Amino acid sequence: MAAITAAMVKELRDRTGLGMMECKKALVEAGGDVDAAIEEMRKSSGLKAAKKAGRTAAEGVSLVKVSSDNTRALILEVNSETDFVARDENFLNFAREVLEVAFNNDETDIEKLMSGDLESKREALVQKIGENITVRRLVRVEGAVVDGYVHSTNKIAAVVALTGGTPDVARDVAMHVAAVNPRVGKTEDMPSEEVEREKDIIRAQPDMEGKPAEIVEKMTSGRISKFLKENSLVEQPFVKNPDQTVGALIKEAGGDLSGFVRLEVGEGIEREAVDFAAEVAAAAGTGKS
Repeated sequence: MAAITAAMVKELRDRTGLGMMECKKALVEAGGDVDAAIEEMRKSSGLKAAKKAGRTAAEGVSLVKVSSDNTRALILEVNSETDFVARDENFLNFAREVLEVAFNNDETDIEKLMSGDLESKREALVQKIGENITVRRLVRVEGAVVDGYVHSTNKIAAVVALTGGTPDVARDVAMHVAAVNPRVGKTEDMPSEEVEREKDIIRAQPDMEGKPAEIVEKMTSGRISKFLKENSLVEQPFVKNPDQTVGALIKEAGGDLSGFVRLEVGEGIEREAVDFAAEVAAAAGTGKS
C-alpha cells in the first residue's frame, strides 16, 4: 500500500471539502488511491460534500466584530455557492459563530481555527445544505481607535484604524471605504510598479502623440497626481460630505489614518461561466455530439 502523505490528504480534502481525519481514513481504506477514496466517500455520508466541493463558492458574507474598547477588530469572509444559501439563517449562524470563536481566541490562522469543532460544524452544514462552504479570509485590525461597517447585504465589510479621534469617525470612514473602495490609504502607499504602469498608459494616450518630451512629462505628472488622489482614501471626497476630504475629516477629529481593510464577498475568485441552455440540453440528452 502506498504511504499516505500530507499532500495526498490535502488533495482529497481540497476535492471533497471534508475533514482531515476523515480524508486520511478514506485514503488508508482506499490504499492511497485518491479517486477510489472519493468514490467510497460518494457511497457514504460524504456524498453531498464530495459532489459539491469542486464547485465555486463565490457568494457568502463578510462580517465584522469590534472589541468593546474599540482597539481591535476582526473582519471575516465565509463563502457559499449561491446567494440563496448566503441568506439562510443556518449559514449566517455558522459564519457568526466562526467570527465569535476567532475573536474570543484572537485567532486569524484559518487552518488552526477550523481544526476542531468548527470544522465538524462546517461539514455538517455542507451535508445539510448541499453546497460547498468555505471560511476564506480572516483579518485582524488594531489601533488606537478602530471601528467597522458592514453593508446591509453582508456582501461588503470594512474596518478602519485611526491614531486618534472617535469610533464614530472610524465607522464613518469604514462606510466610505465600503462604498468607494480606495486602492490605498495615502498617496505614498501606492506601489511604485502601479504608478509606473499608469504612467505608461498615460504616455500612450493619443493626445500625447507628437508632443515634446518635456510637455509629455508635465502632463503625465499632472495626471498621475490626479490618479493618486482619486485612489487614495485620505484624498477622496467624503461620501457624506463631498466638500470635505476623508483626511480632513480624520484630522478634524484629532487623528490620522493607521490603516484599513475591505473585504468584498467573492473578489478575486474566478467564477465558472455556466451555459444553462447547454446544461438543460445535456440533461435532456439532446446535446450535440
